[in-house]
Amino acid sequence: MWDGLIHALPGVFAWQNVLAMIVGVVGGIVIGALPGLSATMGIAVLIPLTFGMEPLVALGMMAGIYNGAMYGGAIPAVLLRIPGTPAAVATTFDGYPMAQRGDAARALQISCLSSAAGGGMSALALMLLAPPLVLVTLLFGPAEYFWVALFGLASVSVLLGKDPVKGLISAGFGLLLATVGIDNVSGHERFTFDSMYLTGGLHVVVVLTGLYALPPILMLCEDAAKRAAGEGMAVLRASAGLFYQWTSFIRTWIRSSLIGIAIGILPGAGGSLAAFLSYNEEKRSAKNPAAYGKGEPRGVAAAECGNNADNAAALIPALTLGVPGSAVTAVILGGLLVHGLQPGPALFRDHADTVYGFMIQMLLTSMLLVFFGGVLASRIFANVLRIPPAILAPCLLALCVVGVYSVQDSMFDVYLMFGFGLIGYAMDRLGFPLAPVVLGVVLGGMAEMNLRMALIIAQGDNWLLLSSTVSQIIIAMILLVLFVPLIRHLRERRREQRPAE
Repeated sequence: MWDGLIHALPGVFAWQNVLAMIVGVVGGIVIGALPGLSATMGIAVLIPLTFGMEPLVALGMMAGIYNGAMYGGAIPAVLLRIPGTPAAVATTFDGYPMAQRGDAARALQISCLSSAAGGGMSALALMLLAPPLVLVTLLFGPAEYFWVALFGLASVSVLLGKDPVKGLISAGFGLLLATVGIDNVSGHERFTFDSMYLTGGLHVVVVLTGLYALPPILMLCEDAAKRAAGEGMAVLRASAGLFYQWTSFIRTWIRSSLIGIAIGILPGAGGSLAAFLSYNEEKRSAKNPAAYGKGEPRGVAAAECGNNADNAAALIPALTLGVPGSAVTAVILGGLLVHGLQPGPALFRDHADTVYGFMIQMLLTSMLLVFFGGVLASRIFANVLRIPPAILAPCLLALCVVGVYSVQDSMFDVYLMFGFGLIGYAMDRLGFPLAPVVLGVVLGGMAEMNLRMALIIAQGDNWLLLSSTVSQIIIAMILLVLFVPLIRHLRERRREQRPAE
């Protein structure tokens, strides 16, 4: 392994590769910052343009887009409560309140450093721990993946928001949306209402943009109608240095990176689950959990570090077993195949310089985020808050329409986006958390398919769903997540009743 890394270094630091990484990072930040666009889309568009490039140059640009877009999603999440990518939903919880009190630039800097920390640790895990971590992945069958998805839904639904019941209702709504389209197991159409537009299911970008992008835009319109032109513009405080108090986040970064890496090596789980679990664990272990959701910097750090720690870790099963850990890694596998690189054990034997060079590029592009994201992007994009709402709202709406239309070149998706926007606006006003809906759509298909596959494998012996040690550990964690808030609630009621007695 060390020989492969050392031999790959000269190729990685060739000027063509360095330029490709820089272009990829900058392009990825812009792609992630535009609602409706994602790293998956950016890399998919890039692949045809890389036919004439050297494999390492093409992979360097893909690595830059991947890491850049995952951070770029935090920019609109912090500034406007509009997550640029599904994994940036958790960043809105504390990032947007920080922006509202004038700390937008600081929130973006924390996001950038946390993204770089998570991405860097993930790349190191990819380089150092790929073979043993693959063995851990092999312990997970359909039943275990089902319980992992259920654990993610349960933890987010119960721990986010003030009312666990409303959180579970939101998660149930998300699971219902995930059933729309053709059933992956039987091939039957469900909830399509004989519409060909729904046979492929509801695209997560359409749901995400509708639920998270349109409600803030509607609120901006309300704000613009109430205020005179130029009144109520955001006041931005001068930002501290990029590395100001960075040591206070080290514990958060280590904890969130471990969670993100663990989630990343599980195919199908994705950065959204890693971000939510990292945020929930940070909130659970905090001395003052009530501060989270009101502009706590560690909440931003946990969410961003967790979703970026998933990046390179998701490549572990992709490069070693040919099993993509996420939609982005599936597209990257396509890029490898285009350049004649077959994923699997033979890849490390026959193309060691290229594959180890790609691992180093994942690490270097994470580090490039510190300059292009923390120094440049945070100062430039923070000024978006200075734009009057009457101008900002229609510009954002136009970006959302273009972004959603470009996903599948369908106006039907645009109409769906507006429908989900009204639903999201109503849920926001009624106090229903939106994050469980998005996670339900993301994890619903994974949970259902693995549950049904496990039942088919069991052939009537449903005890097999509970028989493995891994399943039992995850089930215990689910019960803990569900019952701990209930126990806390009962204790609080007893304390309130004692003075009355």
